[in-house]
Amino acid sequence: MYNRANYVRLLTLALLWGASFLFIKLGLEAMSPTQVAFSRIALGAVVLVGLCLLNGLRLVSPTSPEGRRLWGAIAGAAVFSNVLPWVLFGLGERTVDSGLAGVLNATTPLWTVVFGLAFGTQRSLPPSRLLGLLLGFSGVVVILAPWNGSSGLLGWGALACLGAGMSYGIGFVYIGRSLSGSGADGKRLSPLTVGAMQMSAASGIAVLTLPLGGLGPIELSPVPLLAVGVLGVFGTGFAFALQLRIVSDEGATTASTVTYLMPIVSVLLGWMVLDESFGPRVLLGMLIVLVGVALSRTNVRGGRKPRNDAERKTPEPARD
Repeated sequence: MYNRANYVRLLTLALLWGASFLFIKLGLEAMSPTQVAFSRIALGAVVLVGLCLLNGLRLVSPTSPEGRRLWGAIAGAAVFSNVLPWVLFGLGERTVDSGLAGVLNATTPLWTVVFGLAFGTQRSLPPSRLLGLLLGFSGVVVILAPWNGSSGLLGWGALACLGAGMSYGIGFVYIGRSLSGSGADGKRLSPLTVGAMQMSAASGIAVLTLPLGGLGPIELSPVPLLAVGVLGVFGTGFAFALQLRIVSDEGATTASTVTYLMPIVSVLLGWMVLDESFGPRVLLGMLIVLVGVALSRTNVRGGRKPRNDAERKTPEPARD
């Protein structure tokens, strides 16, 4: 039976990640997209490393051959699961609403199936999943409405948000191929340790993005700075740790249920806090995308508690 406490954790995770798009939008009032991304990653890394220390967990040293290999693999996950999508969402939210960014983020499972097929981790595509893919991407077309010209939403900002979803999809596939069961010296690592290492690697990589518009001054405005602080500490660090707990208790499939809740949270918060408005076309497109996501996940093992350590795979990458 599903652990009742994990319902609370799942709803909390949906709130934290769904609100992340609002915090990004607020943070952009004082920082550039690369500054927002670097700040949230660095704060998230501090939280996760701190949780490791509190739990007596140590990060793998990069000096050994096994450590270098592992850190190299983790760095790849950090690029596609953290640095690239979070910079892209910052760029996208310069011109698109925070709620729309959350809706486009919901395409991640669709991209995961596409790249799984491309890279061989998804070997077959049952008709129901194919229908889900086609339906999901048709929902994206309904949202963007390229046939409406200036009244449509197709633009660089929306494409950047879609690119972030694509990056997450690559990250899922990459982690499944390269990091599942990761360890050093034949020992399996705690998911929390892997998460702390991934966010630490992402911090170093994110520094390299700062020359891309991230070296300018930061406006010392309390609300945007507070928003970025909450985004990093709670929306990144503690949210990722919360996800790891759900994955450990119930499995990654159950944890992925948050995909259906995040866009609802982002749309509601954008409407209530920023007075963002969404016409019936965008809401209809969101529903079509979510139905497509649900169909694309058919024939996937349900969210039961893993039977053994072999089923407790390396967690899905941090979303938003």
